[in-house]
Amino acid sequence: MANLRFALFALPALLSLAACEDPAKDAPKATVQTAGPAAKPAAVGAMPASTAGAETLALDTATSTVGFVGSKVTGKHEGKFEKVSGSITLAGGKAEGGKIVIDVDVASLKTDQEKLDTHLKSPDFFDVPKFPSAKFTSTEIKAGGEKGATDTITGELDLHGEKKTISFPATIVVAGDSVSGTAEFSINRKDFKIVYPGKPDDLIRDDVVLKLSLKAPRQHKGAGW
Repeated sequence: MANLRFALFALPALLSLAACEDPAKDAPKATVQTAGPAAKPAAVGAMPASTAGAETLALDTATSTVGFVGSKVTGKHEGKFEKVSGSITLAGGKAEGGKIVIDVDVASLKTDQEKLDTHLKSPDFFDVPKFPSAKFTSTEIKAGGEKGATDTITGELDLHGEKKTISFPATIVVAGDSVSGTAEFSINRKDFKIVYPGKPDDLIRDDVVLKLSLKAPRQHKGAGW
């Protein structure tokens, strides 16, 4: 009987431990650095070498998403930004040497709880009235990446009024009718001054998983495209 009472007492604790596993622990961690000075504008009439043979494609706003997973001691919440735009530029038909731009309407944030949506939009987190948008602009796409990714992308992330240079692995597929890119990695929210701690007995973890799923249709199909 004593053993049974102990088992019944321990069960809630075991279930709690199972629910609080950190979703970011196995995700590649983005490197984050203070953003460098803006590049000087090119001379009038000059054309950067990287634009030779460039093909710029608009993201499909209906299928491109930026998702996230945040967690605390007792569990996690998944969400996404429902309004995402931007572009993918290929250099000579390849992602390497090209460019990716992602614009996010932070007010389009949506999670599994309406009450949580309101809190995340408040000054405790994203402070949407003050910072209504976020933007990522790549500065380098090079072949090879962590955990089998095809590429490593480096660029400037402007989030919550903070500009940081981040690098993360991604898989980019260039097909005849479209270009798609996926990435899943973690960032530390405190690097972007999102510091709300949560409740004393249910603290929010610093690392947040970002999930990118981007697609841009190509205007031309067939061999060579």
